[in-house]
Amino acid sequence: MALCLGQVFSKDKTFRPRKRFEPGTQRFELYKKAQASLKSGLDLRKVVQLPEGENLNDWIAVHVVDFFNRINLIYGTVSEYCTERTCPIMSGGLRYEYRWQDGDDYKRPTKLPALKYMNLLMDWIESLINNEDIFPTRVGVPFPKNFQQVCKKILSRLFRVFVHVYIHHFDSICSMGAEAHINTCYKHYYYFISEFSLIDHSELEPLKAMTEKICN
Repeated sequence: MALCLGQVFSKDKTFRPRKRFEPGTQRFELYKKAQASLKSGLDLRKVVQLPEGENLNDWIAVHVVDFFNRINLIYGTVSEYCTERTCPIMSGGLRYEYRWQDGDDYKRPTKLPALKYMNLLMDWIESLINNEDIFPTRVGVPFPKNFQQVCKKILSRLFRVFVHVYIHHFDSICSMGAEAHINTCYKHYYYFISEFSLIDHSELEPLKAMTEKICN
């Protein structure tokens, strides 16, 4: 999937610089193992399962960063169509609206254009995955006790990107011939969060019908 995504989506339009794993680290080795499984054509339900003997938090960390990179690439490709005029509200159709709150500059849920919301979201995720106190990369440094809770929040907000892209920009995805690739990325994401119960299924309601169609 990594090669296909790179071929279909323009790397020049990546919304944020790609987060890379340091060669020689355990996280890098896990990442390579995950990528090899993806490229082997294995069932995605099996690909997301924790390899025997590996640490669950390391496995989650690798996937959170990888999903950030992939979803960042997908949104970056359609972002030129996602303007304040076309998408004045961060939403998923008429039924779902997402407001931004970070506890700092936005202390209350705030209605924003989708592009502004995406900028804030990617900045927020990037700051978390680059924070050594939350995503430690040094050998022997433990994950914080709230690590999985942080990852759940990241993954739930990344889901909103899928919602917006699928509902508001899917025509652009199809015009690039990228429908199969975003579907594969979504299935990988969905099987992963389901395998480890990382998102409450009520949050997945906006794409429920599509998920039932392509993930069964």
